[in-house]
Amino acid sequence: MRIGVISDTHMPYGGIALWDEVDVAFRGVDLILHAGDIVHPLVLDRLQEIAPVLAARGNNDYGIVDSRIEDKQVLELHGRRLVMVHDMEPEDRPIEYLRRAYLTDMPADIIVTGHTHVERLDFREGVLQLNPGSATLPHLQKYRLGTVALLDWSERGIEARVLRLGHSEGLPNPGVEYSFSAATGVVRLD
Repeated sequence: MRIGVISDTHMPYGGIALWDEVDVAFRGVDLILHAGDIVHPLVLDRLQEIAPVLAARGNNDYGIVDSRIEDKQVLELHGRRLVMVHDMEPEDRPIEYLRRAYLTDMPADIIVTGHTHVERLDFREGVLQLNPGSATLPHLQKYRLGTVALLDWSERGIEARVLRLGHSEGLPNPGVEYSFSAATGVVRLD
């Protein structure tokens, strides 16, 4: 299964047109996870044109009523558990602390978050942490193209990549690309 992961779109406020880049990045995905700060359900509707969507409620999403949004999303595939919540800041605290504080002690093989607007791909304490960064407001800079992520999830293991969407005219993308392979257990800066 291939999963597209996006976060912190904060749309439609920025007026940035990112759909061509997202369409290309998410071509062929089976599911899209939005890690919160959607701001308007039309974002989920547009993503739904690419693949089915599940979302975590962000701090800017209260008041949005949509069956695709939950405070915490949990997926079980091939004997592995993915848990997605919007905010675990700071994300570098011990995994056990993060599980206790944000996941009600629920074990997870993959933790997906958003909120920081900074991309993160890390494998520590046996858990893959993924924050796709922001697709439209990377590193909390002006509205511009940012980053998304892909998870390839199979019986063989998990591979993950953080991808830059490109550059907006006159506004370079500050995002960093990473990759992870369960075969090696190594996160690489690409």
